[in-house]
Amino acid sequence: MRTFVLRARAAPVDSGKLLASIGTDAHPEILAHVLMNAIFVAQSHRDDVVVHLVLESTADYSRSLRFEARLMHELGGFDERALLAKVAKALDASRGMGKEETRPVESGVTVQTISFERLVQQLSSDHQLFVLDRKGTPLTAQAFGENPCFLLTDHIPMPKKTFGSLERLGATKLSLGSRMLFASQCVVLIHHALDQR
Repeated sequence: MRTFVLRARAAPVDSGKLLASIGTDAHPEILAHVLMNAIFVAQSHRDDVVVHLVLESTADYSRSLRFEARLMHELGGFDERALLAKVAKALDASRGMGKEETRPVESGVTVQTISFERLVQQLSSDHQLFVLDRKGTPLTAQAFGENPCFLLTDHIPMPKKTFGSLERLGATKLSLGSRMLFASQCVVLIHHALDQR
């Protein structure tokens, strides 16, 4: 199983605000691009992928939206509008939730009120964690176990203090080269590297 976690620091957890902010500085379209490139291949989809989108622009709790590809039946298309509609539906389902609650949204989709740090802490128990960093081990030189988990961020860089906590959880720094890429481009390169092994 391949797991991708996108930390979307500027993405609103209110579905109306999220959809209204497309094309603005919040860049919620990044969420759709990551879902698209993580799950879909030409004329099909990958069964071995889980994507967590962690939206952090909120007055209460971050929302972690979990998309498990093998359980998802009706995607409604793979364009930005269809995928962001899935995100909005999950956010609507999270209204009124307390801290660290989990709610099913539809087949293969759940929402949890949990921080990025707490989610990664949970994933660390049975996943091999990788955080993208230009100074990390090159992708081509890294060995991967059965459950790699890749930690990505939107256009806002990961806070420096986060790297320390991720290191304590055993996360390995992974480099895809010296140039900063979009999270969705990183997903494509990671899939390609793993497909070749």
